Amino acid sequence: MESQGTEVMRKRMKPAMEEKEEDGVVLEIEEKEEFQTNIAGSEEMELNIAQILEKIERFTQLVSELLESGKTSFKELSNEFEERMIMIHKEQIEKWQEEIKDLRLLDSLNEEANARLQNARYLLQSAHIDS
Repeated sequence: MESQGTEVMRKRMKPAMEEKEEDGVVLEIEEKEEFQTNIAGSEEMELNIAQILEKIERFTQLVSELLESGKTSFKELSNEFEERMIMIHKEQIEKWQEEIKDLRLLDSLNEEANARLQNARYLLQSAHIDS
């Protein structure tokens, strides 16, 4: 009874398979063919899996390289930005310091001119009073 169940099972697994019986036993040739098909399928499956794993590895490497490149680019850009901001700050401070220097010079010149005008006024008033 068990051999009939096995035969039905083999028929379900491989319905187009021709069965050759010798003394009520299915020849081992068909089983070997089926086993080889399964092995070939497994080898093909393993090859496909290996290819996918290789794609994953390459993609992961690419992403890693892009991240590293991006970090480097951002770091360089950040350094350039920082240097430029420091330069702009320095230039602006120097400009304002020059303005302060010019204002102090102008103030000094104005004070000197004011003092001369007061002296001239004093001299004119004194001369006017004496005459």
